Amino acid sequence: MPWSEDTFAKFTYLQDIDLSNDGLVAYVLRKANLKENKYENTLVIEDSESGVRRYIEDATMPRFSPDGKKILYLRVDEEKKRSDLYIADLATMTSKRLVEAKNIKGVAWNNDSRRILVLISKKLDDEDLWYDSSLPVWFNGEGFRDGEKFIVQIYDTEGEVVLEEFEDENITRTIWHGDEIVYTKKRVEELFKYYDIVRYSGKRETLLERVPYEAIDSNGREILLHGRRGRKYLSQHYYLYLLRDGEIIDVNEKYGEDTQHGRITSDGIIYGVVARRGSMVLVSYGEEKIELTREGHYVYSFAPSGKKVAYLMMSDTTLGEAYIHDGKKQRKITGYNDEILKVLKPLRHRHFEVESFDGKKIDAWYIKPRGRGKKPLIVFVHGGPKGMYGYYFHYNAQLMASRGYYVLFVNPRGSDGYSEDFALEVLRRTGMEDFRDIMAALDALIAREKNIDEERIGITGISYGGYMTNWAVTQSDRFKVAISENGISYWLTSYAFSDIGLWFDREVIGDDPLNNENYRKLSPLFYVDNVRASILLIHSMEDYRCPLDQSLMFYNLLKERGKDAHIVIFKKGEHGHSIRGSPRHRLKRYRIFVEFFERKMRGEEFNISQVLKGDACGGV
Repeated sequence: MPWSEDTFAKFTYLQDIDLSNDGLVAYVLRKANLKENKYENTLVIEDSESGVRRYIEDATMPRFSPDGKKILYLRVDEEKKRSDLYIADLATMTSKRLVEAKNIKGVAWNNDSRRILVLISKKLDDEDLWYDSSLPVWFNGEGFRDGEKFIVQIYDTEGEVVLEEFEDENITRTIWHGDEIVYTKKRVEELFKYYDIVRYSGKRETLLERVPYEAIDSNGREILLHGRRGRKYLSQHYYLYLLRDGEIIDVNEKYGEDTQHGRITSDGIIYGVVARRGSMVLVSYGEEKIELTREGHYVYSFAPSGKKVAYLMMSDTTLGEAYIHDGKKQRKITGYNDEILKVLKPLRHRHFEVESFDGKKIDAWYIKPRGRGKKPLIVFVHGGPKGMYGYYFHYNAQLMASRGYYVLFVNPRGSDGYSEDFALEVLRRTGMEDFRDIMAALDALIAREKNIDEERIGITGISYGGYMTNWAVTQSDRFKVAISENGISYWLTSYAFSDIGLWFDREVIGDDPLNNENYRKLSPLFYVDNVRASILLIHSMEDYRCPLDQSLMFYNLLKERGKDAHIVIFKKGEHGHSIRGSPRHRLKRYRIFVEFFERKMRGEEFNISQVLKGDACGGV
């Protein structure tokens, strides 16, 4: 079985793991159905000892009750724009519907295994208009905010009745803290920087005001916080803290590693996933810090119970599978993709370190294609800029490597997984030193691998990677072909148009956007005359993070100046359309991606009609 553009639909994707107190593991299997153009979600409830599995079709977001007798799950009807919350009895595997709402954002069990918290988003929903009086007006992946309010319900799962209900604005999380509710509100005027944490027990009381943390979990005695003490920039690292008796106590800021999420168990053990040089490592914090997984792997979902923790983990050559760690050793409990990967034989990411122009050490990885002779190379640039390459399964890269391309990944300054100072170096200098880091890695790889064809070098990326692709072809003539996805070309309109531009772009590019020269100086739009590469701009209509104007403006000026520029606009899909678009959407994107690189690397014309008909063009 060779790699092809539709190979992604043959994989099984594991998501959203949970672990019960008596060793049951729940996770969601997600498959892409190309024929019906939809994703099929199956909830699996697996006995981690015997391996016996039970299934619930069309189900997501599993949550075991504390007594281990029941499980909550969600069914989403995208056509009817409705979410239904169900409960299943694990002894009989019979289910019943509890709550129907347009948009259920979260659920959580109380320790009594009877009451649950339900967080529901409610919008104006007028058929003719959207309305808002605050910022931002829209939000990526969620659409127009439309006067959004949040409803918090305390629901009795046995009596099937709402016991209490209240409404507030801008709620990001709700948790139980004993029998009280604690919820976090984002402060819209300082989006993602500061929050208010509110306690509810019949009436509302502000627990913490204007703090740089969210309340993410509780064991009834302590509240686990996630954020950054003394936050100044959104690009700073996040850490875990405990709120205990009114005092905020550091859990892992002292280690300096960016923490993606955290959980706390009833006996006070804290778990978190930290970014480290291309790896996502699962760590526990009790009397001592214990690293439960090794570098070279990427943990992306986890759930603890007692001294055990279940997690989903992938690597550069393996898709995500489920594991359990009992505090002493790790055990793999699933292998859904093992057989197909034996056939496909994905290629590993080879690590090397490069010294940049100023002596700074930069991590890079590359995939070496099979076969002999001169081969083209594609530089992949991650998003962010506080993203990270390393040890996760990169489908696009494996697809291109299978067709005879070298692939280069670089973590330039600004990337996650290193010191906070390293992450902040790009602020107000995006496209400057970070671009030179990428070029230093490119030169180092060419010196290392003699079969790279220097006349056939391409570059691609999404979001910040799309920006850097636009920037690269305006600052260098090294690249023959480029594909920029959802990228930035003009920082001023990004600042005014993006859902987070009013906050994030001021941090990355600079304050006083109407007068700050950086908004022009660091924008690829003003350097279109320098472009020599063939470039394809891919964008999605519903991208509110890096809106469509960015690619349209760049494309229009490129074409007006006679450049070899092309644009593909997907009619649906948000900023993450490359992995969250519909199956057929993704298939067309992969075909377009492959076809453009292969045709243009050979100096040929690009024919979109052949791509949409599925006519492949062969290897390079």
